[in-house]
Amino acid sequence: MSYFPNVDKVKYEGPDSTNPLAFKYYNPEEKVGDKTMKEILRFSVAYWHTFTNELSDPFGVGTAIRPWDKYTGMDLAKARVEAAFEFFEKLGVEYFCFHDVDIAPEGSTLRETNKNLDVIVAMIKDYMKDSNVKLLWNTVNNFTHPRFVHGAATSNNADVFAYAAAKVKKGLEVAKELGAENYVFWGGREGYETLLNTDMKLELDNLARFLHMAVDYAKEIGFDGQFLIEPKPKEPTTHQYDFDVASGYAFLQNYDLVDHFKFNIEANHATLAGHTFEHELHYARIHGMLGSIDANQGHPLLGWDTDEFPTDLYAVTLAMVEVLKNGGLGRGGLNFDAKVRRGSFEPEDLFIAHIAGMDTFAVGLKVAHRLLKDGVLDQVLEKRYRSFTEGIGKEIVEGKADFHKLEQYVLDLTEIRNESGRTEEIKATINRYLLNALK
Repeated sequence: MSYFPNVDKVKYEGPDSTNPLAFKYYNPEEKVGDKTMKEILRFSVAYWHTFTNELSDPFGVGTAIRPWDKYTGMDLAKARVEAAFEFFEKLGVEYFCFHDVDIAPEGSTLRETNKNLDVIVAMIKDYMKDSNVKLLWNTVNNFTHPRFVHGAATSNNADVFAYAAAKVKKGLEVAKELGAENYVFWGGREGYETLLNTDMKLELDNLARFLHMAVDYAKEIGFDGQFLIEPKPKEPTTHQYDFDVASGYAFLQNYDLVDHFKFNIEANHATLAGHTFEHELHYARIHGMLGSIDANQGHPLLGWDTDEFPTDLYAVTLAMVEVLKNGGLGRGGLNFDAKVRRGSFEPEDLFIAHIAGMDTFAVGLKVAHRLLKDGVLDQVLEKRYRSFTEGIGKEIVEGKADFHKLEQYVLDLTEIRNESGRTEEIKATINRYLLNALK
């Protein structure tokens, strides 16, 4: 059975194509520098948004028309696996990601849930044998069920902490079984609503204990995938402990976990934290903590996590500058943690949306490569900070200056002269590179 009979394998047709089911800019085998687009971008499909999302929103029920939704229970779970691998093959992606409850339904007990998982994991493993598709990362859903109303690893209820730990234990076993390249921790309810009933110190300590247990168990079973923390502010709790990369990095440093984790950074989460996408990527990169990316974008007029497919060429170009400066994403990738709009409810819309995102990142990659190759951004920084490459600035950088020396240096200065940052000129230059790339 074909779940997408109206879609053939998606091919590259070039920028003049008007075929919505063809790539215009993403040419998998085209080299950018010394690697192909496919090697650099490492695209991944998010199982939850693509195969389980009903396209509901806070004000309306789901609208999605999906051929597999005629099934229920484990039959539905099996049909989704069949649909997923057809989708991966036709789209031409090499990676996918999932939560445990995305691929198999929960049972009345964790034992029953694990049995359901075992059946579907075995099925996925069989499909992977005949496919080039690999598991970029998996994770567990420790936030949707009412048991997690007060959190998971940060819950005030020790039974919930234990339940969450058992789920992660199983998740790590699944990761090893399927050869996952990473494992993600997203603290969907690791936070609090009010300090009036919160022991923050205990909750943070327990979260650290939880993560150390995960590190220990991964070593015990021989899982060598990269651990990733995914920051997200505001939703669903008022105060998320994983607010942004900076707060997450401080937490990892404080609890001696920094050597075991990197960050999985989502564009829409950056927006909710009051940052740009490139800010979060940059902060992680300069600290050696950039691991993987959830590729999407938010809506500037809406205050929640809209998870739109990325089509903003400017933002994606700046993101790819950070990725290239990072030397790529290593074992990470670009996972489309994105969903089609509620009005885009037909099965073919899933392909059209992914194609749009992949084309956008292909353009961003090529423009970022040219900017770096031409030294455009490096020249801006070198010129702006040149005062720290000579004289008193060089002494500051080299640790040869103290307050006494700096005071003597400025006591008789008659003028301090600043230069324009030329922000508009820089942005205009980036626009020029973008427009030239689209010719």
